[in-house]
Amino acid sequence: MNQINGPIRIPVPAEFDFSVNLDYLSRSPDESLYRIRDGRLYKAIPAGSRAVFFEVDAEPGCLLLRPLDEEPWNDEIAQEVVAYTRDWFDLDNDLSAFYAMSSRDPILRDVVPRLYGLRNMGIPDLFEALCWGIIGQQINLAFAYTLKRRFVETFGRQVRRGDVDCWLFPEPRDIAELNVNDITELKMTTKKAEYLIGVARLIASGELGRAILLESDIRSAEKRLVAIRGIGPWTANYVLMRCLRYPAAFPIDDVGLHNAIKSVLQMEQKPTVARIKELAVGWQGWEAYTTFYLWRVLY
Repeated sequence: MNQINGPIRIPVPAEFDFSVNLDYLSRSPDESLYRIRDGRLYKAIPAGSRAVFFEVDAEPGCLLLRPLDEEPWNDEIAQEVVAYTRDWFDLDNDLSAFYAMSSRDPILRDVVPRLYGLRNMGIPDLFEALCWGIIGQQINLAFAYTLKRRFVETFGRQVRRGDVDCWLFPEPRDIAELNVNDITELKMTTKKAEYLIGVARLIASGELGRAILLESDIRSAEKRLVAIRGIGPWTANYVLMRCLRYPAAFPIDDVGLHNAIKSVLQMEQKPTVARIKELAVGWQGWEAYTTFYLWRVLY
């Protein structure tokens, strides 16, 4: 099996701008699952039986992945890291139709050019996506990031290479064994603690998984998610959008989405859900990307 020490080049689509995506990833000082330094991105993920650490940089037409581990990568690990990165940056999605649609849309035509090259930055791990959706329920974004950092740095694992460190998201099997008080000590509500433990147990037992949800269409996947205690339509669609990559995922009740539309259209009041449904007729098949871009404009 080959050993890989040098950079790995991943071709990127024409509609991609590394700096725009890096700017999105820089939005919170409380982020600990990756680091950004001097225009480069650092990330650790579990691959095979170990944690691997890598740097992401860009050159024209490519992302550059550089292994930062003392132990060389083999082909299998390299493939896992490349697959993770492609998913994280949503590189396999052709956005040409989205950009064509947005150029004709009264809401998007002035929004999208400002963010050209932005991808729907994903959360490839289902447990992480569900936890992030649960933690973020009914609180502002800044506090959600604070709670996520506490959760990660209490129950996850730190990986360090030189003077750069990242954290690995907690494993479902570890969270499944906690009691509620272990999590409420982080200043989370009792209900959120119960929801996090419940989801962890479903995933640890094999009852819930990304592959299971991707076996069905979006409505069946959404129905399966909302049947889980603590997962409502907003959280389900957040996961469908950020992790499972269903392009029609649409958290239509999201307050941030409402405020973004209000701002772009210079409305005095936030739009009703009925009004948003009217506006969204032209977004069919691109609801997830439309939401992501409008969130970015707002935040």
